Amino acid sequence: MTRVLSLVALLCLSAGAMAQSAVPWSYQGKYGPLAWGKLSPAYRICSDGHEQSPIDIRGAHRNKALKPIEFHYLAGGVTLENVGYTLEVHVHPGSYIIAAGTRYNLESFTFHHPGEHAVNGRLTDMDVQLVHKSADGKVAIVSARFAENPDAPNATLAGLWQHLPTKPFATENDPDMVNPGGLLPGNRGYWTYMGSLTTPPCTEGVRWFVMEQAVPLSTDQLKEFASLFGINSRPLQDKEDRQIDANQ
Repeated sequence: MTRVLSLVALLCLSAGAMAQSAVPWSYQGKYGPLAWGKLSPAYRICSDGHEQSPIDIRGAHRNKALKPIEFHYLAGGVTLENVGYTLEVHVHPGSYIIAAGTRYNLESFTFHHPGEHAVNGRLTDMDVQLVHKSADGKVAIVSARFAENPDAPNATLAGLWQHLPTKPFATENDPDMVNPGGLLPGNRGYWTYMGSLTTPPCTEGVRWFVMEQAVPLSTDQLKEFASLFGINSRPLQDKEDRQIDANQ
């Protein structure tokens, strides 16, 4: 495992991380999260920002005015990319959500181990973050949290894991019909707040929707992901004076 984590740290400092952002960064060591804000002026908000993610979700306000998110996800082929520090799944155009009257188009989704958001101080074993963008460039991320259950594999993960690109910066096409909705819980209750990207450059102004109900995944599914990417989660950030709303 130590060898795997060392490899992950190295990968985050190489081409995949540089492709996403101009200056290398990592999840461990001197290039790790505590240093992100000092690595580049472009990353300064990682340490100086006041709406950073992820956070510990507690003390949420029940907001009866919040409507359910409308999920309009289409099944189709996807492209899986090993970006060195995680798996990024690119979807074909057409899937979208409507939240607070705004349409956000689904662009991709990524996974983090353990899950990045805590609830009352507790993290789940993994999460998926579905990244959406509106026509005017606003970003909304739907996060579904996964909890390990040895006897409850997730069918959508099972299909994706068959095509996992094991080599860094490699891609694999999954021709099967993948519906991202299979990564969501049956109960679509959510918490929402304003935050940021959880990787450099840590851009703020991101609307987060964190699903309340956790989704099961099997022990084998969790181990397979962790064996490739190790620990790839940003530590919790200060909530500051932000309000967290819940729709249920």
